[in-house]
Amino acid sequence: MGLIVQKYGGTSVGDIDRIRNVARRVARTYDAGDKVVVVLSAMSGTTDRLIAMAEEACERPDKREMDVLLATGEQTTVALLAMILKCMGYQATSLLGFQAEVVTDCSCGAARILNIGASRIRSLLDDGQIVIVAGFQGSDAQGNITTLGRGGSDTSAVAIAAALKADTCEIYTDVDGVYTTDPNICKKARKLSRVSYDEMLEMASLGAKVLQIRSVEFAKKYNVPVHVRSSFKDEEGTMVMQEDADMERLVVSGVTCNKNEARITLKGVPDRPGIAFRILNPIAEAGILVDMIIQNTRSGNITDFTFTVPKTDIRDALEISKKVAEEIGAEEVMADPNIAKVSVIGVGMKNHSGVASKMFAAMCEENINMIMISTSEIRISCIIEEKYTELAVRALHTAFGLDRPEECLN
Repeated sequence: MGLIVQKYGGTSVGDIDRIRNVARRVARTYDAGDKVVVVLSAMSGTTDRLIAMAEEACERPDKREMDVLLATGEQTTVALLAMILKCMGYQATSLLGFQAEVVTDCSCGAARILNIGASRIRSLLDDGQIVIVAGFQGSDAQGNITTLGRGGSDTSAVAIAAALKADTCEIYTDVDGVYTTDPNICKKARKLSRVSYDEMLEMASLGAKVLQIRSVEFAKKYNVPVHVRSSFKDEEGTMVMQEDADMERLVVSGVTCNKNEARITLKGVPDRPGIAFRILNPIAEAGILVDMIIQNTRSGNITDFTFTVPKTDIRDALEISKKVAEEIGAEEVMADPNIAKVSVIGVGMKNHSGVASKMFAAMCEENINMIMISTSEIRISCIIEEKYTELAVRALHTAFGLDRPEECLN
């Protein structure tokens, strides 16, 4: 007998028929002799609908009450699944986040899980129950309902799996696994049978939308095997797990892209100690994430300073940068929202040379200019003009042999 945590996303529980489909899949797992914990998202579109209602009710909704409102989406789906399973003759109990002892900090709308007691879940499992937990939510030390942010149900599921020391955490979604790149961009994209935690972390942070990044962080920290698979097919998906020697033989495992990028350049910045702090600290204080940074030294102790931020934050970042430019005596501030980031990722990079040169050669062959470049141990990223994004992805996918079947790669 094993212990399986299964998470179903919004499209998987989009209506009653789909919830019945989830119930049948859960029942099969239970009938096979495994203990089952199910974590559910709200029905697809529900969270957006609730947000729209809140904004119609109030120009600036209170954050605490917003969490109370948004948590009702998952409350609906867990109750419905429990009802259906009981009608099928199974013992099932639904739990909200606070009932499942999901303890978070008090950051409304973007809370982080601090602890999961899980004693009630264990007790119900020992009684032979199927336990259904509302994802995306918990409660803080004062008992206030909190939500974990977009994609938070993934994090709920992996965290519960870690607390219960589950054998596997299965993430059911509308895709059937993790692909070498976005199949909508590259028709030759193929499903990976396995991917390492580190590769998945990079993919999640660089634009892949299969798993929420915090869920992967939990999985890596507590060594939880995660199986990403389709709610609508029975075939195997992709295992996210500790890397092994077979993974390292593949130089590049995937190509990602992210069009939610914009760059800001301060030209003619005085080149002196502390200038980077003067520029970036106000950006950080505004809660804006800075990704890539480049500083180009010119003659006469003058430099140009460029950094990237999410495109959604470009207006605020530009306003702050103009104010800073006046304070430090910079010549000019420029913004470019028409950029994208393309990246190649693979744990095999650690043991292979020539990855960067192959990437740059592929871009050169397509006459794509690289505006900025950054690297890590298992990733190389380039900022390019947004209009070349799909072309760059396909070129890199081919250059690193990802068009070929996995068993043909060396």
